[in-house]
Amino acid sequence: MDLKLYDTLTREKRVFQPLDPKNVRMYVCGPTVYDFAHIGNARPVIVFDVLFRLLRHLYGAHHVTYVRNITDVDDKINARAAEEFPALPLNEAIRKVTEATDKQFHDDVAALGCLPPTVEPRATEHIAEMRTLIDRLVASGNAYVAEDNVLFSVPSDPDYGELSKRPLDEMIAGARVEVAPYKRAPMDFILWKPSKPGEPAWPSPAGIATPGRPGWHIECSAMSWKYLGEMFDIHGGGIDLVFPHHENEIAQSRCAFHTPVMANYWMHNGFLQVEGEKMSKSFGNFVTIHELLATEKFGAKKWEGAILRYAMLSTHYRQPIDWTVERLVWAEKQLSDFCRVIEEAKRNGDETMHSMEIDPRAEHALTDDLNTPQVIVELNRLCLEAKQSNFARKRVSVFAASLNLLGLQAEVLIPKVSTAKRDLIEEKIASRNAARKAKDFKESDRIRNELAAMHVILKDSKDPKTGELMTTWEIAR
Repeated sequence: MDLKLYDTLTREKRVFQPLDPKNVRMYVCGPTVYDFAHIGNARPVIVFDVLFRLLRHLYGAHHVTYVRNITDVDDKINARAAEEFPALPLNEAIRKVTEATDKQFHDDVAALGCLPPTVEPRATEHIAEMRTLIDRLVASGNAYVAEDNVLFSVPSDPDYGELSKRPLDEMIAGARVEVAPYKRAPMDFILWKPSKPGEPAWPSPAGIATPGRPGWHIECSAMSWKYLGEMFDIHGGGIDLVFPHHENEIAQSRCAFHTPVMANYWMHNGFLQVEGEKMSKSFGNFVTIHELLATEKFGAKKWEGAILRYAMLSTHYRQPIDWTVERLVWAEKQLSDFCRVIEEAKRNGDETMHSMEIDPRAEHALTDDLNTPQVIVELNRLCLEAKQSNFARKRVSVFAASLNLLGLQAEVLIPKVSTAKRDLIEEKIASRNAARKAKDFKESDRIRNELAAMHVILKDSKDPKTGELMTTWEIAR
């Protein structure tokens, strides 16, 4: 089954042909660890985790290398460190900030069901590779030294702009180009700059005596080169990185290695907005992954990682997504229903569902440029077929294996959703029954309405033997 991926560079969906099927290589831009990751940051992590899983499924787990970097040297980190720990030396404050946010990021993405990448390099551990690339670019005439800065000469690369396909004036505006007297051309960008007092600093390349630190763009070129080579298969990230970050990466890497491409396929996920508006702290709708998982800030409840993952995959990765409470409620309802099918199969004596047989229609949808909304359609079909077959082992096993392909492990993530919600529902039903017994019908009705808002349908009856009130429930379809 051919895998087709949309390539931002060529603006078309192409059949994926790896440079080496025994060594499939993917690089995705990772976090800058200065603050908790917001839900928009979760989108590329989830999207490219699904692609990683699919590549492992198609080519074998040992034949796929996934690199996702960590940026731990950046102006935002410096500013956050100085703000939070003003009494500490800056380097010590920076370490405190990056250690805390790095740990939180990994805890958050693990809760979202994401596999760790094969390699997760930190920028500060690859300064030597950055200096090597910069020296190459200076030697080839693609970069120059000016006032202890090293800048890439954009006019030296005639192919610059092919990824974003923007006119020069738009690129200048989009990059918020810094006007500096030492620049030869407005679009030239920093590869290396002198460090300010107290900032992280390393010996500079290109014969510069003043210690300095790298620019952002050179970091990814250096780390992808070290772990994936001069050319590799897939480079991914958010659509906001197309320009200038990915455009600059391409220019640096191609000019340093004299290669026709940096990556054969460029993939980008679309923007995320919250309840119909751009996410912004000034709008009061800025939501972190941690807040969704551990607090009741969004939708007045905590959400399981599997719910967040499923909700994120309900929109095609290249399309904008509107992050709403309604979407999460829908995702919770779907996963609860899926879990009940799996649990029913277990009650029928089928304790193991480790079949590797994936439904061909679900697999076809996923290999068509990660069409996860269509996969969800197929999952609902499989769920219905499992019910209609009286939870036949074959049907449920294929259903579970197809769920696993999206990173929704039936026996790990889904039961958490079901158990958490079931316990809450049972608790509310018990409270309602106690209210009815006390003839507090106002409270009883309030709880019923609360459950109805959770898409829970109650059915009251009397135990034929004892005459006691019995309440059963199901999720509305």
